[in-house]
Amino acid sequence: MAKASFALALWLCTSLSVLAATPQKKPPTWGELTQEQQQTLAPLAVDWDNLEPERKRKWIGIAKRYPKMKPDEQVRVQRRMQAWAKLTPKERQAARERYKKLEKLPPDKKQVLKQQWEEYNRLPEQERRKLGSTPRKPAAPARPAKSPSEPTPPPAALPAQPQAIAPVPAANP
Repeated sequence: MAKASFALALWLCTSLSVLAATPQKKPPTWGELTQEQQQTLAPLAVDWDNLEPERKRKWIGIAKRYPKMKPDEQVRVQRRMQAWAKLTPKERQAARERYKKLEKLPPDKKQVLKQQWEEYNRLPEQERRKLGSTPRKPAAPARPAKSPSEPTPPPAALPAQPQAIAPVPAANP
């Protein structure tokens, strides 16, 4: 009986604490943002009301930090935000997935990619455009699972040239 009472009391405590937790406040619509936030987040104005609440919170966090950023950081944030706003929802999702994939890489592979990216950025603008406009191989179509008798191909090595990566905001909204 004592065990049952204890279990009931424990269950009530945990249930009440869950119920007592205040739900997160709904992020503001574009019209509810301050003038300063609207100015900072202007490239996102068209899509703002369609963004997920979590994304809005991340962008608002960036807008709060924006005034304290150095001018060159502000320029970078604005440039990335403008590029992000031009992406289609499908491209944004692909960029998020690439970001998550890159975050999981071991530090040595991240360093190699960083060096390749820096080399790419040191190229003249015309050369970068030429590299960026070369058509990529389409992704291989999904194949049915192989039978155990079929050998699996070796994993692909890192490309010699860095792949063009869509700019991803620091907060990964």
